[in-house]
Amino acid sequence: MKCRFCGTPLQNAFLDLGSAPPSNAFLTADTLNAPELWFPLKLFTCGGCHLVQVAEMQPPTALFPPDYIYYSSFARSWLAHAERYVTEVIARLGLNHNSLVMEIASNDGYLLQYVAARGIPCVGIEPTAGTAAVARGKGIETLERFFGREFAGEFVRKRRSADLIVANNVLAHVPDLNDFVAGLAIALAGQGSISVEIPHLMELVSKRQFDTVYHEHFSYFSLHTVQEIFTAHGLRVWDVEQLPTHGGSLRIWAAHEHSQHIQTPEVAALLALETQAGMQNIAYYQDLQAQADAVKNGCLEFLLEQRRAGRKVAAYGAAAKGNTLLNYAGVKPDLLPYVVDASPHKQGHWLPGSRIPVVGESRLKADRPDFVLILPWNLREEIVAQLGYIREWGGQFVTFVPRLEII
Repeated sequence: MKCRFCGTPLQNAFLDLGSAPPSNAFLTADTLNAPELWFPLKLFTCGGCHLVQVAEMQPPTALFPPDYIYYSSFARSWLAHAERYVTEVIARLGLNHNSLVMEIASNDGYLLQYVAARGIPCVGIEPTAGTAAVARGKGIETLERFFGREFAGEFVRKRRSADLIVANNVLAHVPDLNDFVAGLAIALAGQGSISVEIPHLMELVSKRQFDTVYHEHFSYFSLHTVQEIFTAHGLRVWDVEQLPTHGGSLRIWAAHEHSQHIQTPEVAALLALETQAGMQNIAYYQDLQAQADAVKNGCLEFLLEQRRAGRKVAAYGAAAKGNTLLNYAGVKPDLLPYVVDASPHKQGHWLPGSRIPVVGESRLKADRPDFVLILPWNLREEIVAQLGYIREWGGQFVTFVPRLEII
């Protein structure tokens, strides 16, 4: 097992979540009685470049099949985040009808719809057929391909280079980082910019966000490691923003090494903060296992207590992070009979591993549970507002990460 960036043998394991199926490998009625493939889920930090990563790598075609079930547009707060970004980036970079915006992992057009509405040419790169079809239905050109050197070279030869490349929450999903980042450098115009959003590894560790670890997330990034990877491919980080999304994210701006973009003070400040925290040392990560175990035990104790007391518990949000938690804790339908989700693409399916059914919101209103467990805790405020009516029958919300909290 070697680091997927620098090739150093991986020896420093610090989080072992046992085994689990891929977090978005939802089951259908046809596959419910078939066996599932479970893979080890263990985190390492590289002794060379300090990249945190899962060692066991599954083929991307297996993890992101044509019927991939995640659609970005079912989270209203995420759509609002995308629309704000588009407004800001157009002003910041001076984009117009002569520009080209490329988004990698464009999903169902959640972001590019706002670019297109401003009359700016754009193209989405999205390997999953279902989401790509939805984007095309919104009038957004979408190419069903995985991004890398080969695709980037082909695109530039046939079309042109991009003035802005957007890559939101995709870098973690990339098995071959060097191929992907080399592709960014090829596809980017001489004075263009790359905008990458990633969950910040510092937030994962400091806030016990171990449930954001799953097979589709091959890598977990600090600004330090992103800068090393980009520098190796002739790209320079020139700005960084800290965002509240996904429990704490970074928006990293990069450009060609010799571009005119001036580096902001925020880059050096965050690099210094990471160094001061000790993120380049294995000791920084050593407590995460015990913290994950504490969350797991708290989850089980709560669910068992409610069952003994005859109280009803339901879950909301069939999110990948929820599947990591439920499978690590060994939760089954006897403790959590169903999970509600707004996406019709998930309703009528069963969660991988735990085999808990995914249902529509009408089940919640009919069942009137005592507690609603919010699995996508990063959308907590949105979900509490949306489901506020459960308080009419005395219902309460509960989250388990970073610790048990009854809202």
